[in-house]
Amino acid sequence: MRLHPDIVQMRAKYELAAEAPTGQAVAGLSFLTGLYLAISPWVVGFTRFTTLTANNLIVGIALAMLAVGFASAYGRTHGMAWIAPLIGVWTIIAPWVVSGQVATTATIWSNVVTGAIALVLGLGATFLGMSRNR
Repeated sequence: MRLHPDIVQMRAKYELAAEAPTGQAVAGLSFLTGLYLAISPWVVGFTRFTTLTANNLIVGIALAMLAVGFASAYGRTHGMAWIAPLIGVWTIIAPWVVSGQVATTATIWSNVVTGAIALVLGLGATFLGMSRNR
């Protein structure tokens, strides 16, 4: 089945889309967003919220690894692209859902802005293969 002409053609289409400058920008910026999300508790200074710190670290690493998959083999990882926008939405609501204490302004702003960026980039990654009609 993996050698079926339609599957081979579809993977080639997705690989072309990933090699385009837009695809590279989406993957690269998604990777940087994931890295920032992972280190944001130490950059912004909200390590006293241990559950939110652990959440941001795990979710940030997951987003960064997903972006690595998009950059290296989008033809095989495009089926998981829908996860990236969900990570963005989760990042936006996480300060209220995960944090047992009242989140500070810094934690809320950091997560909301980073989550919005991850959401937009995730939608870009999701629709990346649809934009090319070759």
